[in-house]
Formats: sequence, structure tokens, C-alpha cells
Amino acid sequence: MTVSPLIWGVTIAVILGLLAFDYFFHIRKAHIPTLKEAAVWSSIYVGLAVIFGVMVLVFGGATAGAEYFAGYITEKALSVDNLFVFLIIMASFRVPREDQQKVLLFGIVFALIARTGFIFLGAALINSFSWVFYLFGLILLITAGNLLKPEGEKDEANNFIIRIAKRVLPTTDHYDGDKLFTVENGKKVLTPMLLVMVAIGGTDILFALDSIPAIFGLTQSTFIVFTATAFSLMGLRQLYFLIDGLLDRLIYLSYGLAAILAFIGVKLVLHALHENTLWFINNGEHVEVVEIGTGLSLSVIIGILAFTIIASLVSPAGKAQTAVNNARRHANAYLDLSYTSDEGERERIYTALCEEEQQIGTMDKKYRDKVKDIEDIRAEVARAHEEHAKYINS
Repeated sequence: MTVSPLIWGVTIAVILGLLAFDYFFHIRKAHIPTLKEAAVWSSIYVGLAVIFGVMVLVFGGATAGAEYFAGYITEKALSVDNLFVFLIIMASFRVPREDQQKVLLFGIVFALIARTGFIFLGAALINSFSWVFYLFGLILLITAGNLLKPEGEKDEANNFIIRIAKRVLPTTDHYDGDKLFTVENGKKVLTPMLLVMVAIGGTDILFALDSIPAIFGLTQSTFIVFTATAFSLMGLRQLYFLIDGLLDRLIYLSYGLAAILAFIGVKLVLHALHENTLWFINNGEHVEVVEIGTGLSLSVIIGILAFTIIASLVSPAGKAQTAVNNARRHANAYLDLSYTSDEGERERIYTALCEEEQQIGTMDKKYRDKVKDIEDIRAEVARAHEEHAKYINS
């Protein structure tokens, strides 16, 4: 697929325009998005991505269109998985809910810049060295295996960069609105807002190491790789607030993503064998293997994601884990209301906690008792009720 410099320029201008619009009309004034606002704008961004895909289909042909949609769906699924980590990071830093939009937009911009760099580097490597397909396939197979490992205790915010920053630079544990710097005891110091942005940026680089090989396994068109990646990131901020609280429900998402990445990894290895030039494999000659077409790739990706999501939503274990984890999150938030200056949050959080407790009470005991640290969670919920009683009687 040949793309003229004019089309490249218009596409980049549209993407930059969408980011600028997002900042000036949604982010500049700190606020907590309503569910309606998040739903409307998530739909708009998905709609724009679909419209762009239809244009690729019409002007670039069926193969290019299928490659774009396969790449977009894969990158969108990986982006949703990334939201789990963003949620952990912002909870670790206790980012005020009304300021989380700015952090997310920074993460999106940084991810776009980082992934663009990886895209052009990857394209240059592919054009020069066909053996890179072996490397990309190996990366995806290893990533798929890592997704299947049991999750241990993680503190995603406490990474190396943050520890160094806190050690060598003057920092404070207190927020000053959405400012990156503030004055404390007469000294200019870094706020947690800047540190959380560094943490988000660092994890974005790690995400790019997985996502870019994945999409290059579906298409080698730099334009399609770039646009599918960019549109998958657009609307991620709104999606965060739309499915916040439902992320834990997708208990089988990691298995689905592992299957998709493993499938694309195998596809890349098969393609590498077909294009083989390494002397120690088949004496440097191409290997006759079955290659996986774009249509089959798109069908497999959609099928795996659909099965994963449906299985997660109907699973009694998934429902129990979601409700218990949400109760823990709201209990923690209620016990630490200093994380936000919005007074309305107190009632919203406590109401959500009570609703989740009622939902948990209707569930089968064997499922809710299997949730990790269930006794600690019950203790935190009890403390939240005690604090609320004190607040009401004060």
C-alpha cells in the first residue's frame, strides 16, 4: 500500500488536532467525567477509528482494510489490558480522581511518541533484515507465556526511575492541584503529579515493546501500523472512566491476550521461515511453510476476544472477584479521602461500597471466599463503615 506524503501529513494533523481538542475542551479544567460523558466520547473515538478503517478499505483495498482492522482490534485489546496497570499506578500515587484525566492524556501522548519511534525503527529493521521476524515472533511468544504466569504482589509505581527521582531530587508526597512543581518550606519541589507521569511514561515504553511486534505480525505497512496504533490510543482516557470498576471483571482477559500474542508470534515465525535467509536454517534457503492470511488472522483475533469477554462476564467467579475487588477499592478510597478535594466523592464512594456489599451477599459463598486476601478486605470494609458512622455523628 503506497501512501503519499500529503496523506501522511493530513493523517498526522488530524491525530494532533484530536489530542489538542481533548486537552483544551476536556482536560484543561479538572473534573470527574460522568458515565454519560465517558460513554459518548468513547463511542465517538471508536466511530472515528471505524470510519478511517472504511476509508482504508475503500481506497487501499480489501487486504489493507483487513490489516487495519486486525491491527486496531489487537492494539485496542492490549490498550485495555494496559489500563489495569494505569489503575494500579494511580491508586499507588493516590492521584485525585479529578486530575486523573491529565495523567491519562500525558500517558497517551507519550505512548504515541514512543510507539511512533518503535514503528519506524521496526520498519527500518524489517526492510533491512528479514530475520527480525524471528526476533519479533520470539518476543511475542515470551510475552504470551509471561501473561499466563500467576500474578504476584506488584507495585507498578515503585519502579527504578521513581526511586532514583525521590532519592536525588526534592519531592513531596502532597498534591498541589494538578501542578507538577510546588513550593514547600520555601523550596521548589516535585509533586506526585510529575512522578506519576514519569511512572506512566516508563510503563508506556514497556508496553510498546509488546504491541509494536504484535501489529507488525499483522501488516508490514508502516502507515497502517501507525494509524491503527494511534487510533487505538485515541479515546483510551474516556474508556478508562467508562470501564473503571469493570476491569477486574475481565478475569480471563490475560488468557485471551496470551492466545492472541502466541497466535501472532507463530504467524511471524512462519513468515520468517518463508522469507528465511539465515544460513543455519535450511542452508539459507526459503522454507516452504503454510502462511496465515490476514482474513484468518482477523477472524481468530475477534473470536478469541469475544470468547474471552463473554466467558469473563458470565463467570460466577468473575462476578464475585469484581464485586469484592471493587468493595476493597472503595473501602480504601473512603478511608483515605485526602486523595481528592471533591466533597461529593465521599457519598459516591460510600454508596458504591454499600451496593457492592449487597451484591456480594447474593453470591455463592464458595466463589467470594476464593478471592485473595478476603479477610483483609472484610476488615477494611468494616473500618470504612466505622469511619462513615463517625462522619454522620460528627
